Amino acid sequence: MDLWTDDVPDSWRRALERYDAVIAGQGVTRLPELDRWYQHELPPLIAGRDTPHVTHAELVRVTEWKMSRGVWRAPNLVLVRGNAADLVERTSAEALAQVPQPSKPIATLATLAGVGPATASAVLAAAAPAVYPFFDELVAAQVPALGPVKFTASYYARYADALRGRAERLGWTPAAVERALWAHAGGKAGVAMR
Repeated sequence: MDLWTDDVPDSWRRALERYDAVIAGQGVTRLPELDRWYQHELPPLIAGRDTPHVTHAELVRVTEWKMSRGVWRAPNLVLVRGNAADLVERTSAEALAQVPQPSKPIATLATLAGVGPATASAVLAAAAPAVYPFFDELVAAQVPALGPVKFTASYYARYADALRGRAERLGWTPAAVERALWAHAGGKAGVAMR
């Protein structure tokens, strides 16, 4: 069944409720722990700072979460780890100060080595889930109007707009819509529990 075209709120709720089980079913050793940290610990850490930002260690961990949930790209992780800690804090603080602008925070974070629109969106989705969904290929592929997935800032802008529109209709956050669609797809291992 195509969740994107399903306007029944219960279908979306059921998909979102399966998210944790789909995470566990991916067979990636650290993914459940990383996902709990990303969903529940990182957002209050960012929000609790006088100037919201992520630390170098947090950016590395966000990147590990993103890759564990999707495609592991070791060279990108090496690049992310190579960023200076003070540069990560300054750049992420600048990006988070630009919220809720739709594209500028993505572009700002993407100036860091190894950080593209997907990793940038992961930081923003943790900090501002009511505005930014995480940019996931499996999710984007479920939104027919977007066309083939391209990891560009302009594609992310269209993706985020589409998920924001669905979130508004459901009374959810765009981040919750993304998780429901990802769980519906079964994650990268295709283990949807329908």
